Amino acid sequence: MGVIYGYFAAADDGDAVRAVVREDGESTATGYDGFDVNGMDPTVDLLPAEVILSGRSAETVRADPRHGHLIATADDGQLLCLSLTDALRDALAAADHGSLHDVARAWAASDVFPVPPDPDGLAEFLERAVGLTGRAVERGHRLYCWIRV
Repeated sequence: MGVIYGYFAAADDGDAVRAVVREDGESTATGYDGFDVNGMDPTVDLLPAEVILSGRSAETVRADPRHGHLIATADDGQLLCLSLTDALRDALAAADHGSLHDVARAWAASDVFPVPPDPDGLAEFLERAVGLTGRAVERGHRLYCWIRV
């Protein structure tokens, strides 16, 4: 099956924990604004996109305390929740839709992917992320990623 990633918005870290560590029997992040994807690791695969969109260096992004910070674990470590940076959220929310294909092409050419991906697929991911982040900013929410191994 592979690794599934779910990108979602929550009010804060405590709310993100409740999205992942469910006591109501619901699926991960049920009731939260977000989307699921295969194979888009937030700390490795998404790093070049954050660099391109935010203008921050990779070193600065990695040093950000919210970059991939472990928020919660569940199911004996088979489910993780990581925070994403506020700079990524803000850069995605402010992104010009017309530039997303250019960002996707530059991202696809980065060295993080063992085989260069289809830029159209990356552009589709960016479109979904831009929609999510725009709504998150409006609500004052932060971004998170749950990972099901």
